[in-house]
Amino acid sequence: MNLLKTLTIAAAGLLLTFTAAGASEIQKTAKDISYSFEGPFGHFDKAQLQRGYKVYKEVCSSCHAMHLMSFRNLSQPGGPGFTDEQVKALAATFTVQDGPNGEGEMFERPALPSDRFPSPFPNEQAARTANGGAYPPDLSLITKSRPGWYGTINQLINGIGGPQYVYSVLTGYVPDEQLTPEVLAEKPEGKYYNPYFSNGHWIGMPPPLSDDQVTFDDGTPATVDQMARDVSAFLAWTAEPKMEERKRLGFMVLIYLGILALLLYLVKKKIWADVH
Repeated sequence: MNLLKTLTIAAAGLLLTFTAAGASEIQKTAKDISYSFEGPFGHFDKAQLQRGYKVYKEVCSSCHAMHLMSFRNLSQPGGPGFTDEQVKALAATFTVQDGPNGEGEMFERPALPSDRFPSPFPNEQAARTANGGAYPPDLSLITKSRPGWYGTINQLINGIGGPQYVYSVLTGYVPDEQLTPEVLAEKPEGKYYNPYFSNGHWIGMPPPLSDDQVTFDDGTPATVDQMARDVSAFLAWTAEPKMEERKRLGFMVLIYLGILALLLYLVKKKIWADVH
């Protein structure tokens, strides 16, 4: 009975392996671009995060929510570096539903720093109706939930490539005129070809970025490449807003363990000196 159970578990593991391999064959490996926050000493670029927030606000927020993030997070240490006054102003550009009021009715008001980022749609069905049946995913943890490449060792060394995945999808659309007749014949109505999309090559979201679509406050040229880099970095921060704090703590722990190991070695030498 135990042997049968073991074989069943092994078969299930192989099936998951083949499924992951099949997914990696369908999805093209993400473009390997670098970010300032990569590596054990990496950190977020505040200017890039502020630009990325602007791309999210002016482009992405019309379809995608960020339910796990509050506006006040934008001023926390290790984040975009907005001041409390700036956060109040940024939050007020959104509208949230509140209530009930004294008459028992719900009402809308400008968002406050304590509010979470609101959804652009009242419910999932409304979101699907507005997007041709596709449901725009929440972007709070998108760089944690979408791998850019596969392979256990590769992901252990280089991470799952979530920010690279977002960047690749945003810049990876292939126009119809560049597709082969065979591929074009398979095109579903209202879909766009993107080989980096994790759920097959056809995505319901039209190309969201175009040059000079936003105006960055620091004067950085708003090319498609720049906007994709900035918003993918911003979404990497929303997925792990305490990353810099975690890295600092990890570095301190390593120093502590190194000193402890050295002290233990010296104590051992002292205690066993007479024996040797």
